[in-house]
Amino acid sequence: MKKVITADNTETFLNEEVKETYHSQTGAVEEALKKYAIPCKIKEKAETGTLRILDVCFGMGYNSAMAIDVALEANPCCQIEVVGLEYDPEIVKKIQEVNPPINFFQHYKQLTPTNLEFQKDNVKVKILLGDARETVKQLSPEYFDAIFFDPFSPKTSPEMWTPDFLKGMWRVIKTTGILATYSCARMIRENLVKADFLYDDGPIVGRRGPGTLATKWV
Repeated sequence: MKKVITADNTETFLNEEVKETYHSQTGAVEEALKKYAIPCKIKEKAETGTLRILDVCFGMGYNSAMAIDVALEANPCCQIEVVGLEYDPEIVKKIQEVNPPINFFQHYKQLTPTNLEFQKDNVKVKILLGDARETVKQLSPEYFDAIFFDPFSPKTSPEMWTPDFLKGMWRVIKTTGILATYSCARMIRENLVKADFLYDDGPIVGRRGPGTLATKWV
């Protein structure tokens, strides 16, 4: 994998198989905050005292590590649980090679392909390594307050954007939960509806179009 420096001077990698980077080149850390933590209302949810995040296509964990920073700033006593779904052990190894300006990320250095979980005080982080379409089936229903949905693009990884996989997201998210993704593709939004989600525009960050936010149709 080739290291790439994004516009906010933070590091990501180019996956040479799919020819896409793991983060927006306009700013990897900015993306984690503005596309995921803020629109999923991580600060507000942390103030309730418990927070559970599903980080789909975990990569190096920037999205969830940033959310932990936001949550702990809002409520240092919040009980936080992050579950990451990741297919590629090679990108998990790359956690050791990056140092983004995210306070909690130093603890993510404990994660390796052979050590997939750790607990630091009131924060627990665990990666389920394998095909996310299968590992999501191990998770409890109506469990997560937020889902960060961050696969490679629908063009290169269409299997990650199907109604069936999105139904898996619907099963594990709470009725009060929010799913955020960077894509606003028409097909993605149609598939969210097929999976019984309602959707709305997410923020515009480094792209011409907005992301997408989704909540359960109940």
